[in-house]
Amino acid sequence: MTAPKKVVLAYSGGLDTSIILKWLETEYGCEVVTFTADLGQGEELEPARAKAELMGVKDIYIEDVREEFVRDFVFPMFRANAVYEGLYLLGTSIARPLISKRLIEIAEEVGADAIAHGATGKGNDQVRFELAAYALNPDIKVIAPWREWDLSSRTKLLDFAEQHQIPIAKDKRGEAPFSVDANLLHTSSEGKVLEDPAVSAPEYVYQRTVSPEEAPNEAEFMEIGFKRGDAVSINGEEMSPATILTKLNEVGGKHGIGRLDFVENRFVGMKSRGIYETPGGTVLLEAHRGIEQITLDSGASHLKDSLMPRYAELIYNGFWFSPEREMLQAAIDKSQEHVTGTVRLKLYKGSATCVARWSDHSLYSEAHVTFEDDAGAYDQKDAAGFIQLNALRLKLLAARARHLKK
Repeated sequence: MTAPKKVVLAYSGGLDTSIILKWLETEYGCEVVTFTADLGQGEELEPARAKAELMGVKDIYIEDVREEFVRDFVFPMFRANAVYEGLYLLGTSIARPLISKRLIEIAEEVGADAIAHGATGKGNDQVRFELAAYALNPDIKVIAPWREWDLSSRTKLLDFAEQHQIPIAKDKRGEAPFSVDANLLHTSSEGKVLEDPAVSAPEYVYQRTVSPEEAPNEAEFMEIGFKRGDAVSINGEEMSPATILTKLNEVGGKHGIGRLDFVENRFVGMKSRGIYETPGGTVLLEAHRGIEQITLDSGASHLKDSLMPRYAELIYNGFWFSPEREMLQAAIDKSQEHVTGTVRLKLYKGSATCVARWSDHSLYSEAHVTFEDDAGAYDQKDAAGFIQLNALRLKLLAARARHLKK
């Protein structure tokens, strides 16, 4: 690859990306522009600016993208009720295309010919960052230092940092017990003390939720309003997408909701064990399922559920900006035209349960389903012909089987 002249780096301000910043300058002799996204990770981002300035960076981008993240990425995903391998709510996966999008946009703004990220060569994130980048700019160069350099151990990283006067936080001198990725949708903890799936995760790993045992002994009830498949209010108060998710995280975390100990199949081929906390997302998924129960036609609902695993896998594997994801999204969004109404939830010791739902768009007919007199809304005799027609092929199969036994 031709040495880049200017690189936009996805920069957290942590040790690894600070080392990458200096490595890019020394390895390629290029100018580095940093981009730090506020995705709701809960950390102060100004230290990242100060650190970048200290390292001589001239163009520093620090942006609050929480609203865009929830509105344009999280909410569309939740319209699909997307869950990877039956359990994972895709908190890390869904953030990567937004970061890549901004990296590409900034590269165009500043005239950079390359972008760089800090994902390792073993994980999914390298795939997600780069597939998104190439989908948006096929000519962009992507630099992945973990696949190129010889800094293959924590000791070598620290030696490089000391050699180049890169500030090292005191708690980074020993190996971290586990790595954490966080955004407004979830926290993800992996590695070190979590690598053996036969060993229970220590309680200190959890950062966003109390243990269900320590959660309040009284249930809390809340109402979430939906419009066309997206949450728009909590307890009657309209809020922005990011504000809603922030509130749901707070309440869900207080009740110990959204913990997941999960061994997943990475796109690159290996299995990995992670501890995920998605309190707000878990509450939101239950609520969305609840409002769909009365507003979504059975045919549309069942088709949508059959599409969901493929949709979730596309997001997990990094194909957010692919035509097939956009095709599925169009079908999913069409299904949400009448998913409007309100859901009441009960939050209690690790669980979020839908206990009531109502909507002006409801398909639920009490007249048809009642065990009392339905005043002619439904003629039960009609069911006999329905059953006979559906049983016809089964009768023919049974008759053939009986004939062949003779």
